[in-house]
Order: sequence, then structure tokens, then C-alpha cells
Amino acid sequence: MPETASVLRSWPVLVPALAVVALVLTWGRDLGPAVLVAAAALLAGAVLAAVHHAEVVALRVGEPYGSLILAVAVTVIEVALIVTIMISTTEEASALARDTVFAAVMITINGIVGITLLIATLRRRVAVFNAEGTGGALATVAALATMTLVLPTFTTSTPGPTFSSAQLAYAAVASFALYGLFVFVQTVRHRDYFLPVTAEGEPATADEHVPPPETRVAVTSLVLLLIALIGVVGLAKTVSPTVEEAVRTAGLPLAVVGVVIALLVLLPETLAAVRAALRDRIQTSFNLALGSAMASIGLTIPTIAVASIWLDPLLLLGLGATQTVLLALTVVVGVLTVTPGRATLLQAGVHLALFAGFLVLAVSP
Repeated sequence: MPETASVLRSWPVLVPALAVVALVLTWGRDLGPAVLVAAAALLAGAVLAAVHHAEVVALRVGEPYGSLILAVAVTVIEVALIVTIMISTTEEASALARDTVFAAVMITINGIVGITLLIATLRRRVAVFNAEGTGGALATVAALATMTLVLPTFTTSTPGPTFSSAQLAYAAVASFALYGLFVFVQTVRHRDYFLPVTAEGEPATADEHVPPPETRVAVTSLVLLLIALIGVVGLAKTVSPTVEEAVRTAGLPLAVVGVVIALLVLLPETLAAVRAALRDRIQTSFNLALGSAMASIGLTIPTIAVASIWLDPLLLLGLGATQTVLLALTVVVGVLTVTPGRATLLQAGVHLALFAGFLVLAVSP
């Protein structure tokens, strides 16, 4: 009971609550510079609070369930953001949904994987992880990304980089089925493939200096995690019109807005992955990165398919030539990284170079 009381008095409780209050007060309104700064500060605080509560829940349920909880929680709210973007009837807004999903894939596979490998290899020279689980996760992400973001560019039933109704229905069912199958394999059938390993490749023991929290505390943190994530995505949506206006004023492509939104939404998972890497839990970092990429597609595409029944925007899903090449290169490099089950500083540098290239091409296509 005293432990629960201390959690409820801590800053991770106050910041998400303030973020949600700020979201209610600022939603749909024109914000002045001072209010925007305050909203951005609360957004950053909500991100840190989300990481804190996700780690509390992860300590209670263990891996790989902890990583799965954060990935699904963030993605469910990200789906709501994507559907909100779809409500716009402009062609640019329809492309923005695609750009946001693609940005999420590139951020997770290259950005999060690259920075966690960098941390791990600087500390231990060689990062060790489970090749079976990581390879299966990467294969699923590659299949989902190709089916939903590449194939629409080459189909001929409808003009432009779009799916017909039947094709979209297939993509939705296949995406959801593959994601569900992965969750079953990760948590039931081959759970040991997704557990952290030691430098010798043996299963790692739990952090003995961090005892698991009580059930009451974990449940409280789970609720606060959802509140914090609502604040993160909601405030990101509130701030995004200002970002969009700044992008237009600077003469940058609108796809940059999708990158900014994805970066904000994925901040909790990024920080959680970094903290896991600092504890020599690189497999946990990979679970977060690849699980987030998979959930971003596996939950978003079915939701978009259902939403398109009632909404009538032109849904552009197919990537352009530059994005397709970048995705293909990412998949090839990812396969070569995870196949040995060991990675060095070189692999970290390659992934970070690809991530930097993605950012440069988003700004200057």
C-alpha cells in the first residue's frame, strides 16, 4: 500500500494528467507562442512518463510481454491519429497517412535499431541477441511493408498508387492475421526466442537489483501509461498544424509533417529501447523496434480499410520510387544485421546512415 501511494504522488502521475487537461483546453484552437511552448513541454514530459510506466509494467509481466504492451499501446493511439488525418479530403492529407506509416517503419528499423546497437557496441564491443526471434520479426515487417506500401504502386485495377476495395480488404485481413500470428509466436509458441541473451548466447536472468512491482502498482502504471500516450499523441496532433505551417513556409514537402508526427509518437518506444540497451538488454530493444513497426502496419491498415467504408478520401498507399528503394535497402541491411545474432559498431553505423538518408530525402526528395 505505501508503494502504491508513493507511485500516485510521483511526477509520472501529474504530468500525464496535466497533458490530458492541456489537450482538452487546446484541442481545435489557435494557439499562441507561449501556449505552444507549454504544450511542447507537457508533450516531452508525457513521453518520459510513458517510458516510466511502460518499464514498471514490463518489470511486472516480464519479456516479451512488456515490449508488446508498449508497442500495441502506442500503435492503437497512432491509428486514431492516422484516421483523424484521413478525415481531411485533400489529396495531400491522404498521402500523409502513408508517409506517417512509412516514417514509423524507417524510424523503428533504422533509427531505434541503429541507436541501440550503437549504445550496446560502445559498451560491450559486440551486441548479442536472439537471431531466431529477431529474424522472424524482421521477416514479418518486410512482408507487411511490401504488401501494404509497395504493391499499391504496381497494381493496375485502380489508377495511381492505390488499392481497389478487394485488394484493400485482402491487405487488411493479411496484415491483421500476420500480426496476430506473430503475437502468438512471440508470447506462446516460441517465447524463448524473444528473451534477452548474455554475451555467450545463454538466456539472460532478470535484473536482480530491480524487483518486480506489486500487481496494484503495475495496474496503476498500465492505466497511467494509456493516459500518457493519449497526451503524447493528442498534443502531437495539437502542435502538428503549427509544424505543418512551418513546413509549408520553409518550402519543404508535406511528407516532413508525417516524419515529425511519427517521431513524436515513437518517442516513448525509442527512450524505452535506449534504456533497455543501457541495461544490456538489446533483445528487448529489438522487440520494441520491430514490434512497433509491425504493429504500426498490422493495426493501421485494417483500421484504414474499415474507416474507408464511411470516409471517402483518396487513400494513397503506394510509395514512390525513392521510398521503395530506401525500404528495400533497409530490409536487405536488416537481414544481414540480424542473421548472425551478433552485431558490431559497423552495423550500428550502417543503420544510422540509412536513417539519416531517410531524413535527408524526406526534406529534399
